[in-house]
Amino acid sequence: MTATVPSPEQIHDRIRSVLAGRIGDAFTAVPSDADLQQALGERYDSLTAMECISAVESEFGIEVDFVADDVRHWFSTVERMVRFTHERLEDTVALGLRS
Repeated sequence: MTATVPSPEQIHDRIRSVLAGRIGDAFTAVPSDADLQQALGERYDSLTAMECISAVESEFGIEVDFVADDVRHWFSTVERMVRFTHERLEDTVALGLRS
């Protein structure tokens, strides 16, 4: 059986759900293309960012490499998180690391 990668729309919805659980109600009004640090201020500090990265890793079964991956870029907006996650899942399937 071949693994399938969720669509970007499915990934988007799951990421928004995961982040809403971590950040709370303030997150619901934040557009997906908004810089989270600017939109949320102190609510998206470095600790919250780390928690969100860990939550995305857990949700999708991926690993973020804090040395090789530019997390300040990829985890600054929901849209970038979706792109990063989709590409990582595609790579995982292409390499046969997920069944």
